Amino acid sequence: MSYIRSIKALMILDSRGFPTVKVVVTTDHGIVAEASVPSGASTGTLEALELRDQDSSQYMGKGVKQAVSHVNSQIAGLLVGEHIFDQERIDKMMIEADGTENKERFGANAILGVSLAVARAAAHTANLPLYRYLGGCHTFMLPCPMMNIINGGSHADNSLDFQEFMIRPVGAPSFSEAMRWGSEVFHTLKKILKSKNLSSSVGDEGGFAPMLSSNEEALELILLAIESAGYRPGEQISLALDCAASEFFDKTSTLYVEEKFKAQGLPFAERTSEEQADYLAQLVERYPIDSIEDGLHEEDWKGWGYLTEKLGKKIQLVGDDLLVTNPKLLAKAIRQKVANSLLVKCNQIGTLTETLEAIRLAQTSGYSAVVSHRSGETEDSFIADLSVAANTGQIKAGSLSRTDRLVKYNRLLSIEAGLGKCGRYQDSNPYSLEKKKMQMA
Repeated sequence: MSYIRSIKALMILDSRGFPTVKVVVTTDHGIVAEASVPSGASTGTLEALELRDQDSSQYMGKGVKQAVSHVNSQIAGLLVGEHIFDQERIDKMMIEADGTENKERFGANAILGVSLAVARAAAHTANLPLYRYLGGCHTFMLPCPMMNIINGGSHADNSLDFQEFMIRPVGAPSFSEAMRWGSEVFHTLKKILKSKNLSSSVGDEGGFAPMLSSNEEALELILLAIESAGYRPGEQISLALDCAASEFFDKTSTLYVEEKFKAQGLPFAERTSEEQADYLAQLVERYPIDSIEDGLHEEDWKGWGYLTEKLGKKIQLVGDDLLVTNPKLLAKAIRQKVANSLLVKCNQIGTLTETLEAIRLAQTSGYSAVVSHRSGETEDSFIADLSVAANTGQIKAGSLSRTDRLVKYNRLLSIEAGLGKCGRYQDSNPYSLEKKKMQMA
């Protein structure tokens, strides 16, 4: 038997230099484990509340003293003495003590830090790797990485409103080879950008942030990089998009307006919901895209229905702002046949238990699940273990630069080595272009 002896929180800085919460849990056997909480830039309105101090005199109002205080006082007082292995009970106790729908009393950043640190302490106590402790004996799947190599939207100061342009090494024989392929394409793209006198500086998630005239130009550059690196687009490496459409939806006109193009005097688009869906369908026809995230606004359920009807049997349609890792919203999407994939961000819902519940609901309902980082990250690699533990088969961890992104990939390389012959690299996207190619063959 092992019990929680102490819970302590402190403020640290995330990858953007803003405060976030770190929690350290110590057991009565002297086991010490910690977890750090990420933060998003483009966030869904229905996400669990990230508690910030709103004190403009410190960190531009983004301090987390209140969240840290809640951990060190109310939450610690509630949980000290609880059994370290009783994850679901511990998470439920915090949710009930908070007593609000979106965790606004304690803050999801306070609650999640404790939830993840408890899980890690339990894994150490059981002398098991975190992924094995969380997933049991059926953990074997190494995820296909979705590597963000061109940034836009709120993640970069460039001319693109679409937030992420990603590559998916679907044809790689192993996770380590997938990383090699991605690294080679990333560095090839850097050379291409320099040869065209385009910026090779990076955005929040480590992808390049050049000034480009269209989404199509970004996709063409990535295709060129894939081919120049010696790989076959659409066969070995496919493309994925995160439009983050809620960020450029104009609620007044109810149009999708790519404002960055407009502000810089570049060609821009104003589209209705159906026109936005049709535009995405045109991109899918022209480019080897097999996954699109947040193609429409989070409240545009009618538009999402149209998009799903149009593309839902062709590609993966991932709900992020739409679903915010919330089992209730996911159940609504399943009933209304909206989207076909769940983006999984622990801090959107606030506890590990609720995160795993959302993943299970997705997987048992025919939806894929993609474990994801946030734009404001830390050196914590929890999501790497989570993706293997839940056999999600896909992970978004950012680009091939910045330590806060690479620590997740490096953890997966270590897990792959630990699994040895038992490990299997597998893409869970049922609409993967690689799978379609194999079926045709």
